[in-house]
Amino acid sequence: MPDRDPRFASTADVRARIDTGKPHSARFWNYFVGGKDNYEVDREIGDHIKQIFPGLVDVARTSRHFLGRAVRHLATEQGVRNFLDIGTGLPTADNTHEVAQRVAPDAHIVYVDNDPLVLAHARALLTSTPEGKTAYIDADLYSPEKILEEAGGTLDLSQPVALMLLNVLGHVADHERAKELVSSLMAGLPSGSFLVISDSTATSDGMVAASKAYNDSGAVPYYVRSVAEIAGFFDGLELVEPGVAQVTRWRTEEGAAPEDVDAYCGVARKP
Repeated sequence: MPDRDPRFASTADVRARIDTGKPHSARFWNYFVGGKDNYEVDREIGDHIKQIFPGLVDVARTSRHFLGRAVRHLATEQGVRNFLDIGTGLPTADNTHEVAQRVAPDAHIVYVDNDPLVLAHARALLTSTPEGKTAYIDADLYSPEKILEEAGGTLDLSQPVALMLLNVLGHVADHERAKELVSSLMAGLPSGSFLVISDSTATSDGMVAASKAYNDSGAVPYYVRSVAEIAGFFDGLELVEPGVAQVTRWRTEEGAAPEDVDAYCGVARKP
């Protein structure tokens, strides 16, 4: 890939957008999953939250494992070859395109994020098999029309698409507004497409306290929801078994002993 790819802002422009004075969810999450793309301010709030609620580390780890199981299921058992991953986060091991193309080399993946540090690392997300393709869109969840229009340059929107919203919807404070955004995105995808969601949930006092501590840090707030509210995102869709479940209990590998975590998920098909 050439050094000056027209799809990306210059390195200086991207770096100028990075605020190292406040925690950021992508960097904070990166720290929790053992990554190195974070700053002292992210590690400080991360360590503080570990003291309040060590279980959030398990949420980060097991949510990442759910991503792998969901993508493998959709690529192998449902034949999905188009993946739209919004709120991508920082590259780690087994990103969506790596999991999908491992079992379906012809899979096409579009990543969407507006965090400048994620953009700075976007080229790491654009490796691909010769048969497949990956792309990156600098946009946020509040621009569904832009996302769908630009994603159509890489994905075949006449074929089923897996819309992935993993640990991102909590940034939308109002639940009804979050549902509207999900509905707008799904409305632009054909019948047979899938919605994949996972998110932290207000299912323990520890998680509620951790969420408050994070929001009080000056970071862009992240709101944990009830399991019923997570389930509401799938209204009108056909849930894949086992339905809305803890991320550790969604199609867990045989012989695994699922742990209890404050994070729920689901995968559902558009009729």
